[in-house]
Amino acid sequence: MKKLFVVSIIATLTAAIPVARAQFGSGIVLDPTQSAHAAQQILQANQLYTTTIATSRNVIGAYNLAQKMAGLPQNYYTSFSNLGRQQWSTLQQPANTYGNSMPWMTSAGNGSGAYAANQTASIPRTSQIQGYGSLSTQGQQQIAARGATVDLSDAVNTSNLQTLGTIRANANQRETDISQLESQSHSADPAQHTEMATLQRINQALLIELRTEQETNQMLQAQALQTMVGQKVQQDNLKSLFQTGNSYQQTFNTVTPQQTTAGTQWAFHY
Repeated sequence: MKKLFVVSIIATLTAAIPVARAQFGSGIVLDPTQSAHAAQQILQANQLYTTTIATSRNVIGAYNLAQKMAGLPQNYYTSFSNLGRQQWSTLQQPANTYGNSMPWMTSAGNGSGAYAANQTASIPRTSQIQGYGSLSTQGQQQIAARGATVDLSDAVNTSNLQTLGTIRANANQRETDISQLESQSHSADPAQHTEMATLQRINQALLIELRTEQETNQMLQAQALQTMVGQKVQQDNLKSLFQTGNSYQQTFNTVTPQQTTAGTQWAFHY
């Protein structure tokens, strides 16, 4: 009975073992399914290795670049010789012989009191001349045109004096801002060389440039106004000549006696 039970177990185990084929006559058994899976794992491992090598090289390159940038030469943080400060020159003080030059020079330096300074340094503006209302239409036009030239010139001179003085007054603060940007740009502090800090300095420099261009436009505008007033003077002179030439013949015919018999007799009257 015991022998029959052992034979039954052996028969069962034999039936459970899959049939494998021996190849190459060496007794080695090869399973094609397991071989394909092992080859696929080898390829995946090879790709993973290649990717790991490439990533390592990129990391090493980035580290070397960061180290090189962190150890830049110190002359990058110093100012070049052609970037020296170019502040506005100090205005030469006048002799102030009659005591009316200093207010004008003070206004040219800070822009304050421009109107009073301009009037003090020149002949004060007067009201309409006496007898203006009794003049002829042509006479009133002549006086009014030249009076307008004087008024416009005073207004333009006052505006230009105030504009230039204000620009000069802001020059010191402008120089301070530029010096601060220069100091931060040449600083060896790593915090000043971050991307945000650099972009902020670029933004500040652009704002300073815009302000400077605005001041330049104001000065060009002042020059244009001065030119326009000068052209007005020339135009008034030309128009006056035309009016004089137009009325000359009429005035001549009215005032000068014409050649008549009565005129000739009167000329030879004793």
